[in-house]
Amino acid sequence: MSKDITHGIGGLTFDTSKRTWPNELNVFGALVLIVAIFELLGALVVGQSFLFDSQGRFDSIFNEQRLKIIILQVAIVGIIAIGVTQVIISGGIDLSSGAIVGATAMIAMTFAQTALVNGQPNPKAILGAGWMDLPVIVPILVGLGCGLVAGAVNGFLIAYTRIPPFIATLGMMVTARGVAKWWSKGQPISFPTESYAMIGKGMTPVFIFIGLAILFHLILNYTVYGKHTYAIGSNEDAARMSGIKVNRHKVLVYVIAGLLASLAAMVLSAKNLTAQAGMGLMYELDAIAMAVIGGVSLAGGRGSIIGTVIGALIFGVIISGFTFLRLDAYYQEMVKGAIIVAAVVLDQWRQRRAAMRA
Repeated sequence: MSKDITHGIGGLTFDTSKRTWPNELNVFGALVLIVAIFELLGALVVGQSFLFDSQGRFDSIFNEQRLKIIILQVAIVGIIAIGVTQVIISGGIDLSSGAIVGATAMIAMTFAQTALVNGQPNPKAILGAGWMDLPVIVPILVGLGCGLVAGAVNGFLIAYTRIPPFIATLGMMVTARGVAKWWSKGQPISFPTESYAMIGKGMTPVFIFIGLAILFHLILNYTVYGKHTYAIGSNEDAARMSGIKVNRHKVLVYVIAGLLASLAAMVLSAKNLTAQAGMGLMYELDAIAMAVIGGVSLAGGRGSIIGTVIGALIFGVIISGFTFLRLDAYYQEMVKGAIIVAAVVLDQWRQRRAAMRA
């Protein structure tokens, strides 16, 4: 029986042999496999289950505490990864997001400090008394402004001066890291107001991450912005010829990435109740890795927010799994590096295979 099914006007055919699984299912399968591996290693090495409650400590069958830890430790970088995903889909790259986190955390925390600590003047105060105990909207707007400026500069350099994204965002990374160190001469900034601290309290980072993931999943799939982002990443020249304002759209994509990085900075500083110049170190690489592991193609034009979320969960499972097995932290870095390389190799293989089947 023929595999070709005729349909539509003009006898168009669809070859069922070319039907493929959604890439997100493949990534989810990898997540399940990694969890199964840690379950097996847990039984053999530790004598405990990795994700399930084998000692009757909880009302459910799952180890709720470990599940919370897994999602919490990737939520903040996951917020950055949502922006990085859109940049990569558009055919770019962003190496500055981690440094933007450091600079934004320092600047936003300056406007989020409380005047009194245990009845005494704030020992970490940066500005005068008139700038203490400000409404929480002030540091939030200041922080978002930092991300907006950084993203706009990235986008303008890439779109209008034609500097390669790698170089433009690398320059921003160095600049932003310098700003973070210069702002308070390298000294940490601490003691935020209670309203600012609420941004990072408990599971709030997770709710922010999930909410943003849902929002941008809908935006990428059901709006003109999303269609233009995919079109530019797939073929920039064709997108320009079809009437898409490519340069303006690129600036918008990088602005969104900058805003999300600055939001992650505020969540991180609120969670830690302090801001330090070194915050966000290597976050940009983790965010890129989450996106690539989630199926976002470094060549642009392909990927999804859902895939990135699953990629973030894979990161969380690996980090928590190594801690569960009581392995030293440097093994985590080795494995993460290997996973990143493997994900890129797999992406290249998928592209070659798709080209051969086209």
